[in-house]
Amino acid sequence: MKKHLSTLFLLTLSQIAFATPIESLNITTWNIEWLSHNSVPKITQSDRGADDFERLRAYFIDTDSDILAFQEVDSVDAIQEVVGKGYTIYLSDRAKPQNQHRQFDDINQFTGFAVRDSLNVSNKSDVILDGSNNSRLRFASYIVVRPQDKDPIHILSVHLKARCQSAYKNNRHCRTLKEQGQTLNRWIVERENNEQSYIVLGDFNHTLSHPKSWLWKIIGQDNQSQLATQSTQPDCIVRSNRNKGQTYQYRSIIDHIVVSENLEASGNQQILFSEQDVLNYQLSDHCPILSTVKQR
Repeated sequence: MKKHLSTLFLLTLSQIAFATPIESLNITTWNIEWLSHNSVPKITQSDRGADDFERLRAYFIDTDSDILAFQEVDSVDAIQEVVGKGYTIYLSDRAKPQNQHRQFDDINQFTGFAVRDSLNVSNKSDVILDGSNNSRLRFASYIVVRPQDKDPIHILSVHLKARCQSAYKNNRHCRTLKEQGQTLNRWIVERENNEQSYIVLGDFNHTLSHPKSWLWKIIGQDNQSQLATQSTQPDCIVRSNRNKGQTYQYRSIIDHIVVSENLEASGNQQILFSEQDVLNYQLSDHCPILSTVKQR
């Protein structure tokens, strides 16, 4: 009888725990720089061994993430080794066999998500940020997370066009980035028209938090989006490209988290690498950025 009562008590506790509403979510964005099991000689950053993956996993564990929005990941297997068990991987539609014409032959930079198995998730079609029919980059992965007893949250993992980080110049890079910002703006406006909560996070390749950011002005036009990383400090130390035996600290951040007005994002900070790990391991040229998000 005591054994049966103990089992019943444990079952009851587990049911209570499962039914407890989730008050907040730890959301992380991380560009993991050519993460792959397929090392390509011309891309030295892709050459990672078991020790490198182990260190990346240690930093991921430090984030205690419920949802990781990742960029520059080549395969499900590679990101699964970083996040470990207990997470479901949602890789960009660009990785599907029917989109082979949008893939590179050797190594790819896909966006996507790693989400705790306990969360209810709907995987939506990517938002294509590049208008070219044969684009091999710039797909925004899209999921909807449904926390228990809370409104659904629509989430995009983005990796925008590089080489236009600051002032606007009338060149191909900035024109493309401008178009991508306009696409994100339309997506955000549509979410607000539908009264839906949303998060857009990832590598924007632009200093959105600069007071004169033209891209943030475009993204935030005619909507109530909030830049959660407005005050996040650029403390990330990475390996120098010019001298592999030295480190480099960025002067500003280009990884950002944008949330809808009805979401409260707190503790927006980088998870920093130790200088010794930067020199000893192939980590990334981006530190993870973590935010704790809850509905108001």
